[in-house]
Amino acid sequence: MLQLLGAKSVVTGALIAGGSWSISFPPPDRIKFWGIVKGRCWVRMGDEPAIELRAGDVLLILQPSPMTLTTDPDTPSVGIDEVLSKANGEVCKIGDGEDFMLIGGTVMLDPRGRSLLFGALPPTIHVGSGVVQAEALRWILDQLMRERVDRLPGADAASTQLVHLMFIHILRAHLAQDDLMAPGWLRLASDRRFTAVLALMHEQPGKDWSLLELAKAAGMSRATFALHFKAAAGMGPLGYLTEWRMHLAERALRQDGVSIARLAESLGYASESAFSHAFKRVTGRAPKWVRRNDSAAESASS
Repeated sequence: MLQLLGAKSVVTGALIAGGSWSISFPPPDRIKFWGIVKGRCWVRMGDEPAIELRAGDVLLILQPSPMTLTTDPDTPSVGIDEVLSKANGEVCKIGDGEDFMLIGGTVMLDPRGRSLLFGALPPTIHVGSGVVQAEALRWILDQLMRERVDRLPGADAASTQLVHLMFIHILRAHLAQDDLMAPGWLRLASDRRFTAVLALMHEQPGKDWSLLELAKAAGMSRATFALHFKAAAGMGPLGYLTEWRMHLAERALRQDGVSIARLAESLGYASESAFSHAFKRVTGRAPKWVRRNDSAAESASS
């Protein structure tokens, strides 16, 4: 699903600080996350109560609010642009000493992916150092810090892989902690009862799957399977399959040169018109409109 959403994780840099300091950030225009390698600080987002971050903690931020990262609320804040202007490569320093270290990253998504992921997650996810899932995050944070500071050969490639792994572990920690997650694709993906079913639908989206076949893959009766699947996904199995096909179709229309007729056939539709009708019903737009307007936008930006 992360591949479908066009999710790409990028390290934005490291912060080393000491003493009393405070940095202000404008509202983020993409998913941001911070991992605390050493020390502790506070983060304030808009009018929300401040959150304390300790070594080993990770914070994923989706809400577009101005933020302040600080060790002392009474210390005047310095804008992040000023801090970055004095950075040594990708390592920023502020204050006196090195009793605090942080790794920052962002997750870039295509427009469709942004709406799907933002709709499935809360405004912030705070993974504390005391939870079980934090052990893997702590190891990733230590490795990332070494890559950014030591700058060994292949540091950029290694950091990209590590930070995306970090994003996946944040999502896993969220799934493990949130027992009241709303129905949707993320809750469905975390339900192990449907692992085999999702593998079948995701890997063979063009097959004419029956409810009975999918129920057998889950080891349930049709009625039980349909009931539990809808409770997790917010829609029935065949409805989910249609949604998945349309996500694949939208990506192909934006990225691939395949004809609409061939795309329709690959996704299990008997005709281009049947596919176009389903696509418009799910997305609200015709396949030709998506392809034409995406091509126009690409030409305008080049």
